[in-house]
Amino acid sequence: MQETKTTPRLIRLDGVLDASAADRLAELLADPASDGDVRVDLSHVRAFDDFAVMVLGRALAACGARVTVQGLREHHVRLLRYLGITPGLGEPARARA
Repeated sequence: MQETKTTPRLIRLDGVLDASAADRLAELLADPASDGDVRVDLSHVRAFDDFAVMVLGRALAACGARVTVQGLREHHVRLLRYLGITPGLGEPARARA
């Protein structure tokens, strides 16, 4: 997992989005430095665990920043929508009120 301190802050994940990677991503999103715009790039992830996507959804809902998620497969976008998160492709992720 790579993180840059650019604006917007970029978090890029390669390989597998499993429970441990999702937990680390959740920690990065919970970091107070995440205030402002954050871009999460999952376009180089080759395998997604559904439970990890749920952990990501909770982290997105709790994050105070404006988060853009890129690289999700349609199935995982649908899972997040079931959780009330609308990540869109390149659009800011938002929890439904």
